[in-house]
Amino acid sequence: MHIPSNVLFWLTGASIALTSGIAIAQTSPDFKKTKLTGDFISEGVAVADLNKDGKPDIVAGYYWFEAPQWTKHEMAPSRVFDPRKEYSNSFLNMGMDVNQDGWEDVVIVDFPGKPGFWFENNQNKPGEWKKHIIADSMGIANESPGFIDIDGDGKLDILCSDPKKKQIVWLKAPLKAGDTEWKRYPLSKENVNGTENFSHGIGFGDVNNDGISDVVIKEGWFQGTRDLKAGNWEFHPANLGEACSHMQILDVNGDGKNDVVSASAHALGVWWHEQVKDANGKIDFKTHLMSNTTAQTHSSIMADLNEDGRKDYITGKRFLAHHGRDPGDSDPAILLWFEFTPGKEPYFKEHRIDNDSGAGLNIVVTDINADKKQDIVVANKNGVFLFENAMKK
Repeated sequence: MHIPSNVLFWLTGASIALTSGIAIAQTSPDFKKTKLTGDFISEGVAVADLNKDGKPDIVAGYYWFEAPQWTKHEMAPSRVFDPRKEYSNSFLNMGMDVNQDGWEDVVIVDFPGKPGFWFENNQNKPGEWKKHIIADSMGIANESPGFIDIDGDGKLDILCSDPKKKQIVWLKAPLKAGDTEWKRYPLSKENVNGTENFSHGIGFGDVNNDGISDVVIKEGWFQGTRDLKAGNWEFHPANLGEACSHMQILDVNGDGKNDVVSASAHALGVWWHEQVKDANGKIDFKTHLMSNTTAQTHSSIMADLNEDGRKDYITGKRFLAHHGRDPGDSDPAILLWFEFTPGKEPYFKEHRIDNDSGAGLNIVVTDINADKKQDIVVANKNGVFLFENAMKK
């Protein structure tokens, strides 16, 4: 069969044929794709066993999909949104037992600047799930807050910025069973960079190899101390690139110094920022382009997909991020991952997963089907998708 060259382009060795301007979806054979819905209901996603049947369910905004048939249920009244005209009421999601009653709940980060909240699991009873506001109605300004175990107690916290005090903070879930109040703890001083509403890019990791995690933003990094409630972490200016999604801290090239990997939230590019020393011996960064495959890479996560003992970098296009107003906003919604090869240039290898899914504002990687491999779950204006890992060693 002859396919004209002007209707063919390539993704990871697999083609996408264009017929009358419509792309034929292609998925890597390394993953099995399941489309739970094509409706725009959330740009956040979570995985949690909400009905305690031993099977992980998938959460997207105010809805959850019951495993293994992915039957749709509603936690509270909501609706389908128009991807070319509206934003949803759910930007990022997380599943965790907030009040420690033995049932996993759902945390939702709303539109930037609005208060975060969580739905209390109704324990298989009919009716609407009870909604609780997080941290005294504190808005979450950063568009890429991190779900990170800040204090090492085994429970996820929220790393973000407080738009009222313009401060880097973290929010800790309730400590005692039955409690519903989250605690707000400051890391930085007030009125610092990276805290304005709609700010992009934040990460948590050890920049200077002193054994203590620091906070990175695109304007530099806050040097951590062992006091996670100090509110006085010292800021070190540095150029860590453009407005981005979640920032990951790791040693990309294997030189013993931790670098930063970021992806453009609303433009084009995935980069690694190599840690170097400036003329005065202070930490600085040199930016290297990793990929310009797709724009609007508004989320990322690290996980070991290929079971080589090193975490990989997963990101994807936020389809119609600004309703089609940005260049390339409605291009194919690509999902991709990068494996790192420290000591072997260019130190990374790009792999495409799919061209008709993309990613929203957070990505979940976990073992959905109990085969001991890491699967990927995404939700955005293109729908809700599961990618089961079928890679062979």
